[in-house]
Amino acid sequence: MKINNSFARTRFFPVSLFISAMLVALVCVSIAGCSKKSEQATSLVVYSPHPVEFITELVRNFENDTGIHVEAIQKGTGEILSKLALDQDSPPCDVMWGGSLSSVASAEKLFEPYTSPNEEFFQSAYKNTEGVFTRFSDVPSIFMVNKNLAGNMEISGYYDLLRPELKGRIAFADPNLSSSSWEHLLNMVYATGGGDEEKGWEYVRRLCENLDGTLLSGSKKVYEGVSDGTFVVGLTFEEGGANYAETDDNISLVYMSEGVVFTPDGVYIVKGTPHLEQAKQFVDYMTGKNAQTYIAKVLNRRSVRVDVGIKPYLVSKEKINEIHVDYRTAGDLKEEWLSKFTEIWNSLQ
Repeated sequence: MKINNSFARTRFFPVSLFISAMLVALVCVSIAGCSKKSEQATSLVVYSPHPVEFITELVRNFENDTGIHVEAIQKGTGEILSKLALDQDSPPCDVMWGGSLSSVASAEKLFEPYTSPNEEFFQSAYKNTEGVFTRFSDVPSIFMVNKNLAGNMEISGYYDLLRPELKGRIAFADPNLSSSSWEHLLNMVYATGGGDEEKGWEYVRRLCENLDGTLLSGSKKVYEGVSDGTFVVGLTFEEGGANYAETDDNISLVYMSEGVVFTPDGVYIVKGTPHLEQAKQFVDYMTGKNAQTYIAKVLNRRSVRVDVGIKPYLVSKEKINEIHVDYRTAGDLKEEWLSKFTEIWNSLQ
């Protein structure tokens, strides 16, 4: 009969070794527990409306430099704010990365106060004076023009979009669905109204008439539609157009003659995050010179820092007719203005 040696050894297992084995087991359990806690302490959940291609390399570099793992989840600005408002007792993420100031200004209560040490390098207009809104990049509204389709037609400002020959050939997304279109709506009311809101809304009505029933479902469809020749001109944001203009001589960027609104977006720490220190590291990294140089030189996004420039083919801010708006007022008006736009649009269909 074959003796089960393992049973024999177990039966006569010395007490001292048994105690040692138990201690080792306890240590292993303890280490496993610490490992889980360590993993939790070095992980962040980040919600962002930025495109995937914008997020990927920056997050990878942050992880490599800090050892903090990031789960980046892409959602629209409005969707993120709604989720944060609904889940304030149990925040679904640690950081909101992106979202224009005009969109988040009225949601101040959802974010933690934090002032990054990088603030000393920020342009004066983009200091975090509110305490919770750290600026990340500077985003102007622009036109993207297909030069072959435009031919000799001059397109330099909003009123040029009312030309009969452009009817149905203008790319504009629903501002209820696209943050860049919301920024353009804000821009056009201020720029064409010249301080007279009623006049600005009259322009919006006339533009909607010239869209000829075509309202796109997202920002991406605007710049893709101009690039592929579906539309002559599109109302978009600088980065969206610049990514095409950089490699395609047929695409030009226009900074509206009536005036351009530059709207900063930001990187915001969510109130109640259990990973506050790691979230601060994320804010500091994304506003640091390396990351800001990357977004300017590679991603065609303007930095909020004074020590980072723009690409040569982008127009310097000093040469653009800039319109200044109160972002908090704009944020408070957003729901009302979107409803008004929808009412105008529906009345013309």
